[in-house]
Amino acid sequence: MDSTTRYLPFYQADVFTDVAFGGNPVAVFPQAIDLSNREFQQIAREMNLSETVFVLPPSQSDANFKLRIFTPTHEIPFAGHPVLGTCFVLGVRRELAIEEPITRIHYECNIGVFPAELYVLKGTIDRVVMSQPAPQFIEVVEKVEDQFDIAQSLGLKNASVNHSQFPIEVVSTGLPVLIVPIRSLTAVKSIVPDHNAIIDICERFGANGIMAYSTMTVDDASTVHTRMFASPIGIDEDPATGSASGALGAYLVKNGVVEVGPTTEIIAEQGYEIDRPSRIIIQVFSDDDMIQAVKVGGQVVMVAEGKIMY
Repeated sequence: MDSTTRYLPFYQADVFTDVAFGGNPVAVFPQAIDLSNREFQQIAREMNLSETVFVLPPSQSDANFKLRIFTPTHEIPFAGHPVLGTCFVLGVRRELAIEEPITRIHYECNIGVFPAELYVLKGTIDRVVMSQPAPQFIEVVEKVEDQFDIAQSLGLKNASVNHSQFPIEVVSTGLPVLIVPIRSLTAVKSIVPDHNAIIDICERFGANGIMAYSTMTVDDASTVHTRMFASPIGIDEDPATGSASGALGAYLVKNGVVEVGPTTEIIAEQGYEIDRPSRIIIQVFSDDDMIQAVKVGGQVVMVAEGKIMY
């Protein structure tokens, strides 16, 4: 290598799983200073994961660090599993001061500063939990022709979509997502997405993707089975989606799909159809029938480390 070659260390973790090669992988670059926007995007494209995270010094005094998050084709302002994966990587590397039983930190992203928690047992990080922005219930899809188009974009018959009982709705806890209720586990598993149609649908409703869910599950301990298609940001199918799962949790509570209490805990299973089973823990905190807060968390495992040379 000549003297102009640059070396940039990275770590890869699988998020929302306790075993390697499950969950959703994320690449984390803890020393991302002095990179241009073009280099951020080039490196993310080279990593070719759903998201790659670059850690920078914070610009806000109440944040421990700043994150910039890139898909292979876009920078996105906020996401779930990249935040959890980055907190885990920085904690394992002791770039965060780890205390038992809970280490509380604040991360900065392009939409603000938010808290996260690392649950620590005997010096080991057991799981990571992030707080998400307050939910916004943006739009209910009411037109029959729109409902038909959404079903068709998923390769389903209109009857497979359970819109007569629960709404098709755009919800955001950081990123807007179109949430689609499906009648059965079999129907969810049979989805064959038309990515161009999904892009058109998402542009129509201002969403970053479609999350389809069923209350029928593979694992009896799960609450919902989900699939996430984020074609507009270059992700055909996501193995585990923290931001969309937060929005889904708020939707399930608001619409009475699940039994609601002051703290409603929801277990979402995702990624089964692409051989990356994931377990996402969603907590929705309510008071006087109003959602006060949403948290999303899960386990994380480290799977790789190396250096980019460029």
